[in-house]
Amino acid sequence: MSETARATSRPLELTELLTLMIEVGERINSTLDLDELLARIAEIVKRAIDYDVFAILLLNEKTQEFRVHFSLGHPRELVRSLRIKVGQGIVGRAAQTRRSVLVNDVKDEPAYIPSLATIRSELAVPLILKGRLIGVIDLGAPQPEFFNDSHVSLLELLAGRMAMAIENARLYRRTLRQARTLQLLNEISRELTSVLVLNELLRKIGALTKRLVDYHRFGILLADDQTQTFNAVISLKQDERMPERPTVNYGQGIVGAAAALREPVVVPDVRKDARYISINPETRSEMTVPLIYRGRVIGVIDLESPQLNYFNEEHVKIFSTLAPQIAIAIENARLYERVARSEARLERDLRSAQDIQMHLMPGIAPKIPGLDLALRFQPARELGGDLYDFLNYGRDRQVIVVGDVSGKGAPAALYGAMASGTLRSLAPQKLPPPEMMKKLNIMFLDRKIEGHFITLTYAIWEPRTKILSLANAGMPLPILVRKGQCRAIRAEGVPLGLLEHTEYQALNVHLESGDLLAFFSDGITEANNPQHEEFTSRRLEQILRQSAQKPPQEVVDGVFKEVREFEAGRPQRDDQTLVVLKVR
Repeated sequence: MSETARATSRPLELTELLTLMIEVGERINSTLDLDELLARIAEIVKRAIDYDVFAILLLNEKTQEFRVHFSLGHPRELVRSLRIKVGQGIVGRAAQTRRSVLVNDVKDEPAYIPSLATIRSELAVPLILKGRLIGVIDLGAPQPEFFNDSHVSLLELLAGRMAMAIENARLYRRTLRQARTLQLLNEISRELTSVLVLNELLRKIGALTKRLVDYHRFGILLADDQTQTFNAVISLKQDERMPERPTVNYGQGIVGAAAALREPVVVPDVRKDARYISINPETRSEMTVPLIYRGRVIGVIDLESPQLNYFNEEHVKIFSTLAPQIAIAIENARLYERVARSEARLERDLRSAQDIQMHLMPGIAPKIPGLDLALRFQPARELGGDLYDFLNYGRDRQVIVVGDVSGKGAPAALYGAMASGTLRSLAPQKLPPPEMMKKLNIMFLDRKIEGHFITLTYAIWEPRTKILSLANAGMPLPILVRKGQCRAIRAEGVPLGLLEHTEYQALNVHLESGDLLAFFSDGITEANNPQHEEFTSRRLEQILRQSAQKPPQEVVDGVFKEVREFEAGRPQRDDQTLVVLKVR
């Protein structure tokens, strides 16, 4: 054995061992970031054992395969592609026997899986937590007989703590990923219902799903029953649109297989699948998910990666959840396009309808005791889906309503007109905000129109007590400006017409003289400039804070002026409504 090997093989003194154990506890328990934790484990082990290559392989319990999650010294390509079955190689034997495996010379080991030509000795130690195997630590050195029993004992002593820390970090990562996935799914669902222009919807689907699955290529192919083909309507490489528009015949390729089976198809290695149609040479794995609407396959989502075995069960679950919503959104967008073409022939009627809609909502701000009030409604088209209204609960209480119907144009306007009529029919009952919301939700569900719902803020103002009692069903949070400070009034709830048995909560806000309160639709905060940046709630808050001392009408005019300047001539994406109250 060389002098270097002997030096690193020296058993640790008791004090050194105790110091190392204390440091291990402090270093690995002070982080829940899995990548950082694995790097710390490698650093700690390096201080005790001067290895040449290092790897931590974690077990996929479903496939009973190990994959490298962290390594030092191994070729990058090997790390990406290596999969080791339980029982295979030195690592697999350590896992199968649940005992450390020390190989003094890998040249004498038939089961050795070559990774580097220079490696001569290897040590694999299983990571076991509460009787469950979670992974293996694998060390390699260029000298034969480099590792010894003291190294085995040391790693076995550390393995339990490392296994617990790794499992905690994995649980934390899964929890964060699940929370992020649910949040993104919710955001995507809202976006899908708010965009009805097909090209914009397709681009947004590609951009939003990139945040869920880091694909290399993304495409949506829609079915054409006349030509019996699936035709690509969007093709992205990373975040860039690609000019090619591939066409696939029914029943051909992995795309055709997913459509025929009516279920997702995952191919770990396209080179081994006879169904694969080679279009992108760099593709190694592929996942296709059918888009089914009312029992009919209307298209397929296709994702590709240059990595082998890239797509997993979690990806399938995510897109199985998203696919029905995407299918509905695409059908709604295509329907909308057909409606839009028809609307072009009915422009005169739309202008008349616009006049009628404006008469259905108060044209000027009413006089409400204790408040100065201003408003503006700016539809994105001739007709809009936003609504506002002011109702009386006797002489001592007034109601302020601001809402936003999903979508734009004539369908949203008709749904909004129905909502306004329903509101006025219930007003004589003088219901508190939560009860009013509950009743509206039931009525909208009884008259449910597929793909449509409404967000609404319902507020009751009592001038004698200066208390505003409100409930919110999915509208942007109202903004309160008081003494130069902005805050959102955190009244939240599910949009109306979506879910049964939904309960809503009332929030009472005690307003003071000089307070400024703004109700608004998301068309303001989501206004786009030519760089596709959104106006955002932060910009709106800044404008409200700076103009809080002005009369409400000047505040409203100032906000819309800033929005128009921000859009810089870009067509308005969505209806924009702003109602500003100032307490006297």
